[in-house]
Amino acid sequence: MLEAAIEALGIIADPYRMGIIALAVVIGLGLGVIPGLGGVVGLAILIPFTYSMDPLAAFAFLVGMGAVTTTSDTIPAVLFGVPGTSGSAATVVDGYPMARNGESGRAFGAAYSASLIGGVFGALLLGLSIPLLRPIMLYMGSPELLMLTVLGLSMVAVLSGKAPLRGLAAGVLGLVMAMVGLGSQGGSIRWTFDQIYLWDGLPLIPITLGLFAIPELVDMAITRSRIDKGGKGADGDLSRGQWQGVKDTVMHWRLTLRTGALGAGLGAIPGLGSAVVDWLAYGHTVRSEKKDPRFGDGDVRGVIGPEAANNAKTGGALVPTIAFGVPGSAAMALLLGAFLMHGLIPGPAMLTTNLDITYGIIWSLAIANILGAGLCLMFANQFAKVALIRFGILVPVITVIVFLGAFQSSKSWGDIFVLLGFGVFGWTMKRLGWPRPPLLLGFVLGGIFERYLWLSINTSVSTSETGSAIAWLGRPLVLVLIAITLWGIFSGIWPWLRRRRRGEKTASIRITSPQWSVDAGFALLVLIGLGYLLLLSQQFSANDRVVPQIAVATAMLITLLILLISLFVEYVSLGEGDEARSDGASGGIDKELGKHWRHRLVGSTVWIVGLTIGIYVVGFLPAAALFIVAYSVIEGKESIFTSALVAAGVTVGAWALFHVAIKVKWPYALLGDYLPVLRSITGFL
Repeated sequence: MLEAAIEALGIIADPYRMGIIALAVVIGLGLGVIPGLGGVVGLAILIPFTYSMDPLAAFAFLVGMGAVTTTSDTIPAVLFGVPGTSGSAATVVDGYPMARNGESGRAFGAAYSASLIGGVFGALLLGLSIPLLRPIMLYMGSPELLMLTVLGLSMVAVLSGKAPLRGLAAGVLGLVMAMVGLGSQGGSIRWTFDQIYLWDGLPLIPITLGLFAIPELVDMAITRSRIDKGGKGADGDLSRGQWQGVKDTVMHWRLTLRTGALGAGLGAIPGLGSAVVDWLAYGHTVRSEKKDPRFGDGDVRGVIGPEAANNAKTGGALVPTIAFGVPGSAAMALLLGAFLMHGLIPGPAMLTTNLDITYGIIWSLAIANILGAGLCLMFANQFAKVALIRFGILVPVITVIVFLGAFQSSKSWGDIFVLLGFGVFGWTMKRLGWPRPPLLLGFVLGGIFERYLWLSINTSVSTSETGSAIAWLGRPLVLVLIAITLWGIFSGIWPWLRRRRRGEKTASIRITSPQWSVDAGFALLVLIGLGYLLLLSQQFSANDRVVPQIAVATAMLITLLILLISLFVEYVSLGEGDEARSDGASGGIDKELGKHWRHRLVGSTVWIVGLTIGIYVVGFLPAAALFIVAYSVIEGKESIFTSALVAAGVTVGAWALFHVAIKVKWPYALLGDYLPVLRSITGFL
């Protein structure tokens, strides 16, 4: 194996193949920056271009591109609070506050150096573990995978900060939302409200962008401030801040290696996905790093942990793909198709006859991570300067990018409506101190949990001697994972319990007569909505309604408790600090603007609705150009020339990428039927 590894390195070091990897890295970095795109889209675009390549060059190209999308997705996550891919959502929690505090250079330095170490570490583990992990992966069945999912759900306690009850409610709400669509057991159509769009379930990308991106854009428009509120980086010299981030990664090298190993290990489990790995790594970081915790306020460790795991997971996902032909993720499923296209059969042959190709893929993964992190570190100063751009330019441009990213989910109007709906929901949650990360974690894991639960029950009934549906609970690895989960839940709530035991009052509490408030009204609306969903669930088949009804009933009980507390308990609100700790973004708009924020909130809503109407009337790209010009001139007081120049750059770039390269089918436009000449000339409508 050592000889094969050295031989593969010599082949990869050929200038032609190194050039192929470098080109793939540039493409991957570009795709990672744009929300909604990523490795899956890139592989779908690039696989046809590998037909004429030899297998080693082809997979160096594909793996190199896919590996670095998780490096550059840090850029929008840190600067705008917008996850570039679903795998960078956890980076937002501390990365965006760092940018708001003027530490964007430090955040980039930490993220890229952690990504480099995590990616190389993941490739190393891949090279060493393929022959060793085979018996372990063959042993793991649906019960073990189910308990890994439950372990992931236990992270809700960690992600809830100082609002454990609201965080728990948000996590269960995410589980409920994950049940939308066709049932996995009886084929029932669950909570689709006669919309075919919802048959496949709610899409992840629009939900992520709605929960995290839209609220930050609205708040930026309300406060009319730069990302860096001070107008200059608190780092002073951005280069110094960047290298401080690199030093932070070196200082916390144990955390980097631990989360890298965690990312590689979880990435090898088929079906978990990058979003799950990211949150689990963040949860582990919060639990394990006890010294001076500032998580949610801009703790650099909250960037290092998820980024190291995010890049390491690609190496892990390649393990089942290469060794067993079982794709560990959606991107690996496409890569599996590329294997077959080039006449390679994943399995024992990849560990014997084609061992040189296997190690060529591993070397490509390591080299791509080094090149990608190096390029990002080289240009981190330029990225960080985006935090100084005036809001009149930044808000409309990022809004258009968010709309474009959301639309890539299923390329239908439903994506836009989901984006807007969850944008309203996410902004309300942020304002009222409801943590948003638990909701996203519950949503990501909900479908996986239900699927593995039924697989475990059905397998147990058919294979156990007694026909018991819960015999799988006695499997050794299941018991170990249950113990780890219970310990994780306890360690997550223990700090909160300890504060109560010591009598540390975070609020002045007394029982009062009923007092209506916005908090109570929001809880009541959620409770009514859940009750309606519970009523509709009676129409589902017996198996398809078990998990949804349990999730809805649990969410109703927790929300009812929150409602009663809001009505009858008078206390000092958690406020800005606690929201920041639990959610990664602080409020404080009322204090900054007094009465003006409500008027600006209405104005921001009108602008977003106007963009949506414009897309429907004249088409996506023309409406985007008009929106950028109008917003920049009217709200940002920018010159018409500057606004038009920015609008032209964004529109032409979007047209080249989405219309020419990806060949996106744009949503229906009302004037599209009446302007055939414009449609044929521009291809916009």
